[in-house]
Amino acid sequence: MASPKLSVIIPVHNESANIAPLCERLLPVLNRITPDWEVVFVDDGSRDDTLDLIRDVSRTEPRIGAVSFSRNFGKEIAIAAGLDHARGDAVVIMDADLQHPPEMIEAFVERWREGFLMVYGQRTDRSDETRAKRGFAQAFYKLFARFGEIPLPEGAGDFRLIDRKGIEVLKTLGERARFSKGLYAWIGFKATGVPFVVEERRFGTTQWSFRKLFRFAFDGIAAFSTVPLRIWTYIGFLISFLAIASALFFTVRTLLFGTDLPGFPSLIVSVMFFSGIQLMSLGIVGEYVGRIFAEVKRRPLYVVAERIGGAAEVSDSLVPDNYRLRRA
Repeated sequence: MASPKLSVIIPVHNESANIAPLCERLLPVLNRITPDWEVVFVDDGSRDDTLDLIRDVSRTEPRIGAVSFSRNFGKEIAIAAGLDHARGDAVVIMDADLQHPPEMIEAFVERWREGFLMVYGQRTDRSDETRAKRGFAQAFYKLFARFGEIPLPEGAGDFRLIDRKGIEVLKTLGERARFSKGLYAWIGFKATGVPFVVEERRFGTTQWSFRKLFRFAFDGIAAFSTVPLRIWTYIGFLISFLAIASALFFTVRTLLFGTDLPGFPSLIVSVMFFSGIQLMSLGIVGEYVGRIFAEVKRRPLYVVAERIGGAAEVSDSLVPDNYRLRRA
């Protein structure tokens, strides 16, 4: 079988300390697989010298290139930009912090050659995470499995190989509030998992706070389910039923035993409770309306400030109309 053309997409944001160690481990792996490879770094508005270090590496290894954003657009958008610019027959997506072992790419390619169009890394444990974070992740995947349109493979993340057929489909999906894990599952194709152990982060700290994780989780649920909207219909019916039942109860009680002095505390509690329910329901509706507003504006997903090395050679014909930008 002829050697495949392999692309590796690496989103980076303030990862200057990890660039050199990553390249030291990644490049030998790629050379063992095939001489026809490329690495596309996507600089998501780094404020340190991450892009300068990538530029230095690109001068000595022309198969390494980069796409630099004009500002921070987020990891999900950086992955989309990498998919736009990657030219390989198979594309690997991985993080720069070496928690995704580069050596696993060889196993990915082996399964791809066996006929799988999607090969994802399946983490075997979460011992490196806090108990709260593990509980949050488990709760999210249970909710997504229960209410989402499609099931997500357990333990699967962004670390994966995707065949060119899958890449071309993903490039046509132009939604702004992106949940890539759901998109990978949505496009289908023959898929398999490869177990791996997440390594410790060499340098720096994670940029995923609980606030960002919660927002990301809600984006995933909202992108693949309308349950958050429907649930308030059910709650409305339940509250209406309880209100009618309460009215009947107090009517019968008044006819039988007369009226009591109205309780001020119970009135205040009732008003606050139902006001909270209304505000929460309006908030959920507002989240969906906000997503509709973002979609109809049809702004580009990202703005490219600079292209380096092989990534600068991308043809405009390879970039969907929604993403087409002028070269910096």
